[in-house]
Amino acid sequence: MEELPIGQAVDYTPASLPENRPLQGQYCRLEPFDLARHAQGLFNAYLQDEAGKNWTYLSVDGFDDPAKFKTWAAETCTKSDPFFYAVTDPESGQATGLASYLRINPAAGSIEVGWINFSPLLQSTRASTEAMYLMMREAFRLGYRRYEWKCDSLNGPSNRAATRLGFTFEGIFRQALVYKGRNRDTAWFSVLDGEWSVLKARFERWLAPDNFDESGQQLRAL
Repeated sequence: MEELPIGQAVDYTPASLPENRPLQGQYCRLEPFDLARHAQGLFNAYLQDEAGKNWTYLSVDGFDDPAKFKTWAAETCTKSDPFFYAVTDPESGQATGLASYLRINPAAGSIEVGWINFSPLLQSTRASTEAMYLMMREAFRLGYRRYEWKCDSLNGPSNRAATRLGFTFEGIFRQALVYKGRNRDTAWFSVLDGEWSVLKARFERWLAPDNFDESGQQLRAL
């Protein structure tokens, strides 16, 4: 009788859950979200996005009232899954963006990065790239096999960011969600543990201080 094909054998120890500790970089510091320490600074940073475009592809709209933002943050950003970090300036401590781990599955070894909302103070900076590097590095240090990125297929900046950061496009889940009264087709991307060593070296070459000229412009692209 012909044997059916099966997957490759895996000797795998389940990954660890994200730890309640900061991730320190050269250009930013990721701190587990703390309502008292981060909410007001984040609200102020998000006000720089006067058109509110940052929130277009998130499930909630932007906030013009700090109390409402704090209520949302208390309900959303203080859980274990999603596990939120505030991206802060390592010198001033100013919080300028959010990102989280979610759909955390230690047994399967998969974890997703999402809820990324970088204010204009953080966008297109060395710190924004380093924040994504720090989270990816930490996920693989914790033992995950698969690091996921998902976004609205129409979200051009997010799709381009995933590609730039080394994720592999896997396809589109059609009519995956309804949010804000509209359809979302979801684009799926991933990085696998076996790909990390090459990506890690690439990130570290890009983040090196000597990769930037006196005006702060990159000399070599990521």
